[in-house]
Amino acid sequence: MKFVIMAGGRGNRLWPQSAEGRPKQFHALLSDETMLQTTYRKLASRVSEQRIYVATAALYRSLVREQLPELAENRMIIEPTQRDTGPCVALSALHFLQRQDDEVMVCLPSDQNIPDVDALLEALTLGEEFAGASGHIVTLGVVPSRGETSYGYIQSELGSAPGHISKVKAFIEKPGEERAGRLADTPDVYWNSGIFVWKPSAIMREMKLHQPEMWKALADAGGKLEEVYASLPRISVDYAILEKSDQLYTIPVSFAWDDMGRWTSLARIKEKDAEGNIVQGDIAASESSGNILISDRTAIVIGVQDLIIVSSPQGLLVCAKSKESSLKAIVQQLENRKEGSRE
Repeated sequence: MKFVIMAGGRGNRLWPQSAEGRPKQFHALLSDETMLQTTYRKLASRVSEQRIYVATAALYRSLVREQLPELAENRMIIEPTQRDTGPCVALSALHFLQRQDDEVMVCLPSDQNIPDVDALLEALTLGEEFAGASGHIVTLGVVPSRGETSYGYIQSELGSAPGHISKVKAFIEKPGEERAGRLADTPDVYWNSGIFVWKPSAIMREMKLHQPEMWKALADAGGKLEEVYASLPRISVDYAILEKSDQLYTIPVSFAWDDMGRWTSLARIKEKDAEGNIVQGDIAASESSGNILISDRTAIVIGVQDLIIVSSPQGLLVCAKSKESSLKAIVQQLENRKEGSRE
C-alpha cells in the first residue's frame, strides 16, 4: 500500500497565517513541526518511506523540499497549478499507472490531526485488503463526537459499525446547526474524513465514467501537461467522482480525528489559559475570555470575548467566532481584487 499525502491546497479558512504563498500545511499550528511534517513522519514511523508520496502544487515544491529533506524527488507528484482534489487524485493515479503500478494507494490530507497512527493504519490495512480484492473505493467515516457544521457527512447502509465495511448510501453536505446535531445522533452517519483507499485503476475507471474529458486530457497531455492542467476545472474529488459512484464503501472509525480547516479547530486541541483563551505569541490579555489570539508581534488585548485575532506578515484578522464561516469567501474576494488590480 502506498500513501499519497495531498499538500497542494490554499487553506483560506486559516487566513492570514495560511495564505497562497505559504498555506496551512506548511505551518506549525499544533506542535513544533508543521502539519505536513507531522503527517509524513507519523506515517514514516510505521511504514517504509519508499511508500510515502507527497502531491503538491509546483508553487510549493521548494517548501516541501525545505520541510521534508528526506523525501526523494521521485516521490513528489507535482501539480503544475492548483486545481483542487479532483485533478490531483487523477494525476496521482496516472503517475502510478504510467509506471505499470496498480498497487492500492491511500489518498489523505496533510492537515488532519490523528494522534493514534496505529489505529489509523489498522483501518487503512482493512481498506487495502478490501479495495485490492474488489476494486471498490473505501473511505474512512469518523463516528461523530458532536454536531459539526464544518464537515460533510456520509450515510452508510444499516448495520455498519467500527471495524466493518459497509456500502455508502449517500453524501450529506455541510449541515446547519440543528441538522448537524441530529446527524451526530444517527447510528449510520459519519463525518467524511476525506481519506480514501483505492487502486489507481479504480480511479481511472471512475474518472472515465464520470469525468471522461478530464481523464482524457490528462492521459493524452504528454509534454503539454502544464497547459492541459491549467485548463482543467477546479473540482473536489467528492464532486468529481465519489458522489456519483456506486462503488463506494466506508469503514467507520472511532479514533480521535480533527480536520484543521478553521481557527476554531484549535479550541479542541490547544491548551487554554484560565479565561479560556488560546494564546500564541507575545500577547498580554486582560479582561478577555474565550478568544483565539495569535500574533507575530507584541500585542495587547483588553476587554474582548469570543474573538479570533490573528496577526501575521500576510495580514490581520479580527473576527467573531460566530462569523468564522464567512472568512473563506471574504479572502477569495480579497484575492480576486488583488488579481484584478494586477491586470
